[in-house]
This record gives sequence, structure tokens and C-alpha cells, in this order.
Amino acid sequence: MGSGPSPDLAGRAGTPARAEARRPGRPAWAEIDLDAVRDNLRALAAIAAPAAMLAVVKADAYGHGAVHVARAAVEAGAWGLGVATVDEGLELRRGEIAAPVLVLGAIGPEEAGTAVAHDLRLTISEETAALAASRAAAAAGRVARLHLKVDTGLGRIGSAPADAQALAGRVAAIPHVELEGCFTHFARADEPDLGSASRQLETFRAVLDGLERAGLRPALRHAANSAATLALPGSHLDLVRCGLALYGVAPAPHLVGRVSLRPVMRLCGRIVHRKRVPPGTPIGYGHAYRTSRETTVVTVPVGYADGYPRLAGESCTVALAGRCAPIAGRVSMDQITVDVGDAPVELGDEVELWGPVVPVELVARAARTIPNEVLARTSRRVPRVFLEGGRVCAVRTLLGGG
Repeated sequence: MGSGPSPDLAGRAGTPARAEARRPGRPAWAEIDLDAVRDNLRALAAIAAPAAMLAVVKADAYGHGAVHVARAAVEAGAWGLGVATVDEGLELRRGEIAAPVLVLGAIGPEEAGTAVAHDLRLTISEETAALAASRAAAAAGRVARLHLKVDTGLGRIGSAPADAQALAGRVAAIPHVELEGCFTHFARADEPDLGSASRQLETFRAVLDGLERAGLRPALRHAANSAATLALPGSHLDLVRCGLALYGVAPAPHLVGRVSLRPVMRLCGRIVHRKRVPPGTPIGYGHAYRTSRETTVVTVPVGYADGYPRLAGESCTVALAGRCAPIAGRVSMDQITVDVGDAPVELGDEVELWGPVVPVELVARAARTIPNEVLARTSRRVPRVFLEGGRVCAVRTLLGGG
């Protein structure tokens, strides 16, 4: 059985007013605060210094819009950008972003030509990709920059630590390539107990020491993700790779407050339907919610196809009319219903599904997942409204633009 709306939240002013000019064509959108991207990057860079910053913008910048976020990060001082695939790197190049781009995932040999032609740095864990990059670089008359990945305990891609020195030596001898970097990735740096991460770092440092003794010192040694950047200073090395923290979300609850971060995305919708209903009214699929009293139920055109987690609808709230109100019934593919009680709401009123008032961490917790997944699953059909200085600077829709 459902219950009535939550009371007003003390100390919260509710959803901020938005100018008429900010309304996209669809009554649902995600506001992306590019000033927050810049502020977050500078705050993280101050902690990581003298290490350089790699802004991780894979998965469309965790759903925020890769080109716009990448541009803001570079303007704020990021050395380079991290993506997962060659195609993601090409998107940045098409967006006229010239900063270094590192493809963090494994590539197939057939992708090497395209990657090298667009000056994308490549991750290697064995010789096949390195040889393909060498052939592509020779054909293009350029040098391919490679980063050797070492698996120190995550168990995904990467050379075994015992094999890394020999592999690095073979790669360094391949023509038309430069072994620019060597890196690893932590499995448990977001946990309060840093024992596992510290052991991984010790293993990685031993690999780096071996490379140096062999006369192989890559210019960029990197290990730290967002969590390690905040919690494990010894992992900063030459470069840190910040993803989730760049978007204003602490990698774990115990890391909140280690650095001042501002949420970058605010997912919004407008009320498109409103009705007054008696007590006991069933709402949504399966009638999983029934009103406990006479109340107002409104509909917002955002659903799980837009990236709002279906599971979160069981316990989460949204913000509207200066208060938080519970989702009423199951989240549908395209719509959410909300029990607003006696709140004075009108058609067209703005609703925040996550943002400063309803943090995305709460939505993720209700959905029994992590904020990274919630943000990254924000659908392409949700227009992105990019803000600078509190004003709209671009809008990106499913049909393009911005």
C-alpha cells in the first residue's frame, strides 16, 4: 500500500526556477552544468598535483554529453581525456577536440588504422595490438603512442605483472610506436579498508621499478581512479584518471567531503497530467500503489526508457513545488506518476528527478545500484541542455544539435 507525500524538507528551497528559454521541445530534459565540470576538475587537480589530470568521458561522459564535457574539462586544465572505445575517441575528434585521447579499453587489430589516423593513444596488453598500431603508424607516417596495461588484481584486461617487463621491452623495440604510458586499475579503492588497493599499488610500483632498471621509463605512469585520487595519495604518480568525481559524485559515502564537488547533471520533467483521486485509487501497472487518502496524482513523461531506474520507483521521491513527493506506482517505460497530496501544482510545473535536491546517489541506492550506472544510462532521447554561467549555451537532442 502506498502512503501520502513526504513532508517538506527542512532547509531545502525546492527545485530552482528556470527561465522559459531553457525549455527544450520535449517536456523532459537533463541540465548539464559545464561550470560544475570545470570547478570539479580544478578541485580534483589541486588534490592530485603535481600529477596531471585525465578526464574520463567514456559512455558519453557518463551520460552527460562527451564533447561538451570534454571541452570544458580541457579548458579547466585537463591534460587529456579517457574513452573506452575508438568510436568514442572519434566522436571527440569530430567535435574538434585536439587534446590527447587515451582509449582505455582493448581494441581489435582492425581498429588500429582508424585510431592512429586520428591520433588516439591506445591501451595494449599484448603484442598484437602494438604490431597493428605500428603498421598503421608506418602507413600514416606518424608515431603511435601506446599505454601498457598491467593487471595487478582487477582480473580484466592487462599483462600479468611477471610478464610486463618483457612485453614492454618487445613493444619498445617495435618501429613507429612510443611506449608513452604504463597503468593499472584498482578493484577496491572505493572501500574504507585500503589494504587491497595498497597491495595493488605495491605490485604496480614493483613493475615500474623493473621497467626503470631495464631502461624503460614511460613518461606517464598512472593508477588512480576517482576513489584513489581522493583516498590514496601514493597512487597519484604522473597522471590520475577521474570519472565519477568529475561529475560531482563522491565514489563512496565515506569519501563525501574529501573535496568540494558539485553535481553536474539535473534530470527534469514537466507535469503533463494532473488529477484529484479518492482514497484507495490504484495507480500504475500491477496496482502496486494505492492512495491512502484523497490526493492529487500527477504524471511526468520520464520512464525507464529515459534512464530512470524502474526499481527506484518503489521507494524514491522527486522534488516539485518546494517539497519532495513519492513516486506512486511502478515506473513505466515512458512515464512516472507522483502522489503530491495537496500541493498546489499546475500542468507544466517542473519536477526534479535527480539533482541538487534529490541526489542521484539516493536514486541509485533505491535502485540497488551505483550512481555511475544511473547517470550513464540516461537515454539519448533525453535532450541535454548545457549551461554556462547559469545560461543555456547549447541543446543536444536525439536529432542532433548543440
